Amino acid sequence: MPSFDRRIVLSGALATAVGASAAAAETPSAPMIHHVFFWLKTPGSKADRDALIAGLNTLRGIEVIQQLHIGVPASTEKRDVVDNSYDVSELMFFKSIADQKLYQDHPLHLKFVKDCSHLWSKVVVYDSVAA
Repeated sequence: MPSFDRRIVLSGALATAVGASAAAAETPSAPMIHHVFFWLKTPGSKADRDALIAGLNTLRGIEVIQQLHIGVPASTEKRDVVDNSYDVSELMFFKSIADQKLYQDHPLHLKFVKDCSHLWSKVVVYDSVAA
């Protein structure tokens, strides 16, 4: 059996622990939520809405997405505080901000933007972590 220098093993373990602590300090332990609202260039176009929804569904192949909800405005009571002017929304949950960054740079996300950006006139993003 090979002999190991305990100092090297302990130094490696300490470096790993310090690196893990630094990473934990940068990323909250609570999930990161990414909520995006899209307004179509052609409001009311069912074809464009369906194409955007189909494009959003391709994002399900990105492994760091914990949950993905794709929706359209609900027919709820009209109130001053409700903004239902958007056409399509997506709500994603990630384990961390780092995972959300992996999603942003993922080839499937970049392809979605390239293939579908012609469909929307406006996009608003709300990102949040637990308080």
